[in-house]
Amino acid sequence: MNLLLLGGTRFVGLHITAAALARGHRVTLFNRGTTNPALFPEAEKLRGDRGGDLSALKGRRWDAVIDINAYLPRHVRATAELLKDAVDRYVFISTISVYEDLSVPGTTEESPLKEPQPGDEDLDEMTPGSYGPLKVLCERTADAALPGRVLRVRPCIVAGPEDHTGRFTYWVVRVARGGVVLAPGRPERPVQIIDARDLASWVVEMTERR
Repeated sequence: MNLLLLGGTRFVGLHITAAALARGHRVTLFNRGTTNPALFPEAEKLRGDRGGDLSALKGRRWDAVIDINAYLPRHVRATAELLKDAVDRYVFISTISVYEDLSVPGTTEESPLKEPQPGDEDLDEMTPGSYGPLKVLCERTADAALPGRVLRVRPCIVAGPEDHTGRFTYWVVRVARGGVVLAPGRPERPVQIIDARDLASWVVEMTERR
């Protein structure tokens, strides 16, 4: 397949790029070139900014686009509208944070979502409180531009090589140091973690399967 990746050089995106190349796909990376620009010399690299300059994407065609780094609906609207006739499939990396209530195990794709509030559509930056609702808006924006052609991926906590967040690795390192550790949450509360490499392989395979 001929794949376009929006982002593709940091953490989850890095692993998706690696998985796509390992499976023999032709990969084009579109990003600003500020994070790990020397990675993946075998991939085509287009420079631009999804918050402004998308000109490098015009007049091209790919089998699918994998949108890895979108947090604002206006960014998704700009890329989805531009690419709706240039790709067959739009794969959007969302988050489990779109769900209204994660305190009870057993969340499914039909579980209620965090409904955006008036004004969220026009936000210029993401905050911790707006992360889930903005991702809901991003999903719906992609669906509106490419109805029936969007795969929405909602990962749980992602860990693994190149993780810059420390959400999981902090605890591994801290427990390894020994001593008394202040642990978060209740012992009986389940936590789900996925390795970024497993997530990446699954995303690429689902893209192949349409």
